[in-house]
Amino acid sequence: MSNDIIAQFIKLFCSVDDFCLEFEPEFNEKLLGDGTRKRIRASKLYLSEVMTIIIWFHRSGYRTFKDYYTKEVCTHMCWAFPDLVSYNRFVELMSGALLPLCSYLCTRKGNCSGISFIDSMPIVVCHNRRIRSNKVFSHIAQRGKNSVGWFYGFKIHLIVNDQGELLSFHLTPGNVDDRKPVPKMVKSVFGKLFGDKGYISQELFNLLFTQDIQLITKIKRNMKNKLMSSFDKLMLRKRAIIETINDH
Repeated sequence: MSNDIIAQFIKLFCSVDDFCLEFEPEFNEKLLGDGTRKRIRASKLYLSEVMTIIIWFHRSGYRTFKDYYTKEVCTHMCWAFPDLVSYNRFVELMSGALLPLCSYLCTRKGNCSGISFIDSMPIVVCHNRRIRSNKVFSHIAQRGKNSVGWFYGFKIHLIVNDQGELLSFHLTPGNVDDRKPVPKMVKSVFGKLFGDKGYISQELFNLLFTQDIQLITKIKRNMKNKLMSSFDKLMLRKRAIIETINDH
């Protein structure tokens, strides 16, 4: 790891650790019990270490988490995590980090600048040929369609500002229309909101306009052309910002 990457890694860990110092005591205090005493198994890894390893995986370049943990973390990152556990034990710890990760994500949102971009992307659970035999998320995931084709899984809906900072996100089954979660996602958004053709809706435009938000989209081939300022046309081309985030 180069010095720049090490510096970014340490910065990430410090941010996660500061969050856990405030989150864990309050979270443990509000946990509801069933009245029985249960043995809490202590772990060698702190919650902040587990979260940091999970987050860092998404920029590691590895295709599978097992390869990342066994070949990268256990081999080249022992200096950062001296008390590493086995891969199977770490998988058990990951389930307990889900809610803290979601809470941490909510603290990393940016500020709206008046120029925002909205888009959605599929999270595929399995290949279309294995839908009937798939049991993971069988009662939650749904078959949906995007510009590429049909898929089975979920959709993640994102809104980012002009700097690529996350403003809002929403997870839905794959068959949910892109326009449906928009009213819930724009509570902290103002100004101009740029989207693709999937967000064309006069009803949605009118609804957002009453909230001081101007929805701007490209037009379909069968639609009449409409007047659009040069600035808005330029910003529509800048939608590559959110599409790059989706690729990551």
